[in-house]
Amino acid sequence: MDRVLLTKKGAEALQAELKNLKSVERPKVIEAIAEARSHGDLSENAEYDAAKEQQGFIEGRIKELEGSLGVAEIIDPTKLNAKGKVVFGALVKLYDIDADKEVSYQVVGDLEADIDKGRISLSSPIGRALIGKYEGDEFTFEAPSGEKAYEVMSVAYEV
Repeated sequence: MDRVLLTKKGAEALQAELKNLKSVERPKVIEAIAEARSHGDLSENAEYDAAKEQQGFIEGRIKELEGSLGVAEIIDPTKLNAKGKVVFGALVKLYDIDADKEVSYQVVGDLEADIDKGRISLSSPIGRALIGKYEGDEFTFEAPSGEKAYEVMSVAYEV
């Protein structure tokens, strides 16, 4: 498995999710399976089928998280001596030239990315375009919707 880049907060969130899956969700689904089994004929038991499907999802997610966290590299952008440069983990305020508005993102790894929460993946088109830019730089990149133009207004690093 390739190395997985994470911010400190991202690693903590994934560890918390793993702990919850193991200590809360797994026992809950095991109990649901036992309850469904007690109802008799499993061939026509929708509760049993749903609980087994949920168990498969939980076990798969546990395996995925354990594998990812096992090869994770936690990067602290405050220790990179970047001084205004966009690096992994940076909080970036941009001016969207085409839309005439400001937007803010944090550049994170694929496992942490969530556009609704302002976290963009390092491997996304905008993430790749941002890395290495400095405050005041203008750049364009090819987005799925066409070419986009931005200016880097500020770069900060989360502790």
